Amino acid sequence: MSLSPQTAAITLTRSQQFTATVPGGGAATWTVDGIANGNTTVGTISATGLYTAGAAGTHTIVATSVANTAQSASSIVAVTDLAGVFTYHNDLARDGANIQEYALTTGNINTTSFGKLASCLVDGAIYAQPLWAANVMVSVAKHNVVFVTTQHDSIFAFDADSTSCTQLWSISLIDAAHGGSGGETSVPNTLIGSGAGDIQPEIGVTGTPVIDAASGILYVVSKSINSAQTTFFQRLHAIDITTGNEKTGSPVLIAGTYPGTGDGSTTVTFNTKQQNQRGGLGFVNGTVYIIWSSHEDSSPWYGWIMGYRYTGTTLTQTSVFNSTPNVQGGGIWMSGGAPAIDSGNNLYVLTGNGTFDADSSTAPNNDYGDSLLQLNAALQVTQYFTPSDELEDAQTDRDFASGGAALLANLPTGNSVTHALICGGKDGTLYVLNRDLLGGFGDAAAVQMIALGYSIYSTSAFWNNNLFIAGVGGPLVSYQLNQSTVQFTLASTSSHAYSFPGSTPSVSSASTHNGIVWALDTHTYCTHQSSCGPAVLHAYDATNLTTELWNSSLNSADTAGYAVKFSVPTVANGRVYVGTRGNNIGGADSSTSTPGELEIYGLTQ
Repeated sequence: MSLSPQTAAITLTRSQQFTATVPGGGAATWTVDGIANGNTTVGTISATGLYTAGAAGTHTIVATSVANTAQSASSIVAVTDLAGVFTYHNDLARDGANIQEYALTTGNINTTSFGKLASCLVDGAIYAQPLWAANVMVSVAKHNVVFVTTQHDSIFAFDADSTSCTQLWSISLIDAAHGGSGGETSVPNTLIGSGAGDIQPEIGVTGTPVIDAASGILYVVSKSINSAQTTFFQRLHAIDITTGNEKTGSPVLIAGTYPGTGDGSTTVTFNTKQQNQRGGLGFVNGTVYIIWSSHEDSSPWYGWIMGYRYTGTTLTQTSVFNSTPNVQGGGIWMSGGAPAIDSGNNLYVLTGNGTFDADSSTAPNNDYGDSLLQLNAALQVTQYFTPSDELEDAQTDRDFASGGAALLANLPTGNSVTHALICGGKDGTLYVLNRDLLGGFGDAAAVQMIALGYSIYSTSAFWNNNLFIAGVGGPLVSYQLNQSTVQFTLASTSSHAYSFPGSTPSVSSASTHNGIVWALDTHTYCTHQSSCGPAVLHAYDATNLTTELWNSSLNSADTAGYAVKFSVPTVANGRVYVGTRGNNIGGADSSTSTPGELEIYGLTQ
């Protein structure tokens, strides 16, 4: 007797059909966790094998032959209560952890039972992290949906459970219905920056969007150019996740000014062409926050942050900040990372190369090059940390902002530090900082300085008191936190080394069990610094990184599309989603058959 599927992953309120094959035919009786026909707690199952989800967790389905009760078969159904991966690196802490994953375990991630399920064609390279939402009502049915944005200024919404890339909707962010003018296109990379080609072949949507789950709005920034290639646009869009339509009053053209002398007068002005919206968007308390840096250090550029609030009829700018208003520089990019946000709605961002004068007793003293900033909801600097080697960083292009910040879970009351943060940049040092006392200039206030030894172009993941990160040219490393001393010690390392740009890992687990670290090797990311090759997804036992469970290079059928620098995998409901550039090697989109591709990995049995 057999039962299929062997393992199923579903979300709350959803159903899964199980099929029993009884030798000689005949009917079966069903139990869920040993309960005949199940119940509302463990889930119910009909006489025909239709299971309807109960509480989150794993449940055992058993079908028994009516004609011969000695014959039976069993399957596992994993029910997740994960509402969504609505933002970069999973949550506002940017810790990269999904602890509501019950289908993927250290026992079933192997070449026998896990692999690529689908490759979904899109119209451009996928630089932003895919986002995922459960139980979205599209038309007349609920779907789990994965949202993908492209450098061709498009958004695709796929049924996240489909293995045939069922498209629920797709839109162009630059057509007339979404605020575009006639003939508008994404920006050819040859028109931007110094010509190095950091982003190829076009620039459209680069930063990871954010979803406000309460309103069902996806916020995203597009970049485009008019048909004459004389005018550049950046727009903030508020997109209805059920239809792809703009909300009333959306989009809005992005503009801003800030007091400062960097442009040669008393005010600096946001430059739509020069500013690179690289980092992920943040959303908290009704406000969406957007960060910018440079295109290939092509002047003029600054580190900008802007806040916008949607009122139901309009998108209104509520706040503006410039990190180096008197000197230029100071880009906020964090290798695609997003502002970390704490429970007090404070934002944490890192700035890149630029003059630092914030500790000066005379004006100007509001330029924060190579610093970690804490800003309140109004984007006013409330604290900062600037490493002692700031000047050397600035002079040798060792951006502090090449890595993002991750907030650690609140530590026990009574500790000397109860609110910690970890960050680092190109100089290869991980700084553990006290969010309640960042300390200003100098390393003296740091709780711990960890010599990773490899440049950091990533955001750390944090799970079960373990920190995970992969620097440039080094292994994936885990450090274990002693909560009492607030000190990290080296726990384990992978055997595989991650060439530039390293990797931003994600973690899946069922609370503190079945921890799996997922990391992408994207060193063959095709643009000017690299040859072309597939992204390679790796999976490790989170309790010991020397145990690699699986990677996508072990089986040719699991090969992904060409890699995209700084990509981050998204893990949800038994699947892993990876954005790639398909088979495009940097030429025009039309020059290859697959200008972009979403890879979907999951259980194959």
